[in-house]
Amino acid sequence: MITLTEEKTIGEIAAELPAAARVFEKYGIDYCCGGKVALGAACGERGIVLGQLVQELDRAAAPSTGAERDWQTAPLNELIDHILARHHAYLKAELPRLARLIEKVTKAHGAKHSDSLVPLGETLNALRQELDAHLMKEEVVLFPMIRAGHPGVGNPIRVMEHEHDSAGRALEHMRGVTANYTLPEDACNSYRALFDGLRELEADLHQHIHLENNILFPRAAAVR
Repeated sequence: MITLTEEKTIGEIAAELPAAARVFEKYGIDYCCGGKVALGAACGERGIVLGQLVQELDRAAAPSTGAERDWQTAPLNELIDHILARHHAYLKAELPRLARLIEKVTKAHGAKHSDSLVPLGETLNALRQELDAHLMKEEVVLFPMIRAGHPGVGNPIRVMEHEHDSAGRALEHMRGVTANYTLPEDACNSYRALFDGLRELEADLHQHIHLENNILFPRAAAVR
């Protein structure tokens, strides 16, 4: 059982209790890019009763037979392998698929829903380009440095965190222009598949960034 206080940061809680991510997602609390915010402050910003959230987090902390891997103590190489296999591979497959879907949906519905589909497509395209470059920098530069125990990881980590913030803003913008992915009445199956895919992309990126910002990067920076 972890100790929950209003001063403890969202990122610390998510790192110590992986199941907390589902609770934070439920309340729209950013546990990846916004992980440095204290629990009490996050509740105050969103009008959430602190005691209620703490109760849900306590329930999430209850022992489970299917407990998730403790990435706080797992070897760094294992954590990197997990990020590559689970999150990098996902993005490399999913981003091209979503790009094709947004093009298809815009051709079919763009005339009527240009106010949402056009900025959605622009933001998704920019995010894809940014993430393609981001993944390459992690795979070619940062991750090999961490595996080698290189002491100079601070600067590349700061660059990656800055790019994570940019990705987080893109996710927020896509939610904003689609009114939280609310489908129009004339939505076709491709429209539905697009919005379902974007919600999954958001959830995966939140977990991906959380593992790096709140666990991998602090642990790698602590290695001397």
